[in-house]
Amino acid sequence: MKAKSVKTIESLGRGITVLLSLQKHGPLTLAQLYEITQTPKASLLRILKTLVAHGVVWQRLADNAYIASVKLRDDVYGPHPEARLIELAAPIMRSLSQDVKWPSVLALPRLTHMEVMETNALHSEIEDVPLGPIGFQINMLRSASGRAYLAFCAPDVREGILARLRTSPRQGDRLALNPEYVSKFIRDTHENGYALRDPDFGGDYDLIRQNIDDKRNSIAVPILHNSFAIAAINITWTVRSMATNHAVEKFEPALRRAADQIARAYQTDTPS
Repeated sequence: MKAKSVKTIESLGRGITVLLSLQKHGPLTLAQLYEITQTPKASLLRILKTLVAHGVVWQRLADNAYIASVKLRDDVYGPHPEARLIELAAPIMRSLSQDVKWPSVLALPRLTHMEVMETNALHSEIEDVPLGPIGFQINMLRSASGRAYLAFCAPDVREGILARLRTSPRQGDRLALNPEYVSKFIRDTHENGYALRDPDFGGDYDLIRQNIDDKRNSIAVPILHNSFAIAAINITWTVRSMATNHAVEKFEPALRRAADQIARAYQTDTPS
């Protein structure tokens, strides 16, 4: 008996091609995906929307690049906690930018500094406050994000970071040699539940605001897992737009809600 001929599903094949391209090449923009797959852009957008809806692809806020979900790699390579945290944070950060209008970054610790891992700046209504890019190094002692993380991370982790900072040759790390300074901002951050920039911090890792001033301020809160900080999320505004006390009153509740949402999503998603 002759076997029946079974046709392939062309649209499914195109979707698999797109997914395999993202797994092979990493984050890709729509234009890059078009160059690689040669899939018509209208079809490509429908495929991507479907893949995002099914949770196997997500779109990074910082540059609108598409990324294959970490969930697809867990069985083969094991868990990727940092990558999964960033993936879970992205939609929450998009909602945060819609709520408060001003932009945010998600920053993760890197021994002696914080590193920008995601930002919703492209999706913020305020266009004159560019943040990032991905990989940008943030001062641990003087930035709001660094202070929020350092104040709420595990004590042994904090001491390890401070020990490294005390031996750092960088000008921006010298404040680690001032124990009163460090103790005060850690105590203040714990009492407030949020961190602000050092008044002399103008955005540059090493130089003071008098030398380089981005004319901004930031508020940051930690993202907690098992009672300790694993990351920090902030909101940045221009100093001419509002006073610090008004910004804290305006932004702190929404920022804390976002951090709590990210923490809950990560706790639910991460095996204990």
